[in-house]
Amino acid sequence: MMFVLGVVLFALGIAVSIALHEAGHMWTAQRLGMKVRRYYIGFGPRLFSFRRGETEYGLKAIPAGGFCDIAGMTALDELAPDEHERAMFKQKAWKRVVVMSGGIAMNFVLGMVLIFGLAVAWGLPRLGETPAEIGDLSCVAPTQAGESGGYELAPCSGPGPAAAAGLEVGDVVVSVGGTEVATFADLVDVTRAATGTVDFVVERDGRTLTIPVPVQSAQRWVQDPETGAITSETVSAIGVAAPPSVTEYNAVTAVGGTLQFTGDMFVLTAQALADLPSKVGALWESVTGGERDPDTPISVVGASVIGGQVAERGIWQMFVLLLAQLNFFLGMFNLLPLLPLDGGHIAVVAYEKVRNWIRGLRGLPVGGPVDYTKLLPVTYVFVLIGGAFMLLTLTADIVNPIQLF
Repeated sequence: MMFVLGVVLFALGIAVSIALHEAGHMWTAQRLGMKVRRYYIGFGPRLFSFRRGETEYGLKAIPAGGFCDIAGMTALDELAPDEHERAMFKQKAWKRVVVMSGGIAMNFVLGMVLIFGLAVAWGLPRLGETPAEIGDLSCVAPTQAGESGGYELAPCSGPGPAAAAGLEVGDVVVSVGGTEVATFADLVDVTRAATGTVDFVVERDGRTLTIPVPVQSAQRWVQDPETGAITSETVSAIGVAAPPSVTEYNAVTAVGGTLQFTGDMFVLTAQALADLPSKVGALWESVTGGERDPDTPISVVGASVIGGQVAERGIWQMFVLLLAQLNFFLGMFNLLPLLPLDGGHIAVVAYEKVRNWIRGLRGLPVGGPVDYTKLLPVTYVFVLIGGAFMLLTLTADIVNPIQLF
């Protein structure tokens, strides 16, 4: 039941994100004096509509998108007699850019609002791999349970080898026994294989220190990264733990945390966007019977299913984070300078502005609006490729969905 509720709620969140994206176009166009003919959520048969002022608002049967019909978005648009002076393509360049950016801005703002709420309610997770920083010091438990289904550490007391040797919370480990480490996972792997007394090189308060640490043997359950098999092994340990994976905030400190986290999210989202073409092979393999790579793109259906999975387990902070990620991706994707995306229309405005500036330097009059008919072949190619990619992603989400748990 909770899974179904999660799917429905996430789908509703996607619908709200799309509605606000289109509303961003509508509100900016109306404020700047352009005529918005229609504002609809969804596609397909119309369920209902009403008119307020000069704009018709409505809902359609398929909640997979939406549109905002602004009079004269291009010179190809047929205009009513009262629309000629208010046509979008006749407006100043900055007004057109503001309108086309309005939807993108709404996705970014909504994503940041969700991140702020996440920061205040639960805290913000650490993005990327955990650095090789010492977050806590403890004794070394001699054994780890596992036969009964759990993996709790056995009781122990006193300082561990790391604390006794002089390592401190906040130290960033640079190398272990001459082997460089970049992440806490590297630190664990190298330490487990060490014997005797090992030199730990750490950075502390701007200084680089070398601290010899005698490692201690202990039983641990270790997972093979290739096969996934878990076996009991005798490894070395020193009694350190990773820094907290979640940073807590209050309503004031969450502002700075949200801005920093959003910047990190933008970088990750841009990387994911750049990697999209390279994921086609993995998607096709998952459709034809191979294992589904968790890093492959997902459709609206796949995102909703994942939303249901995390809701079923009560991990609502991940639910909110996924919805924020979706909004950042939608906003950044629409920035691509390709028609019919918002970024494509912005690129056309930029081209006209630069072209008219050059014409002015040559003593020529301002040129006319860009002939969109000449851009149609490129637009059709992008729509065809994009549609095929979306269909492949949707198929993968149906026949071989990502399972987080």
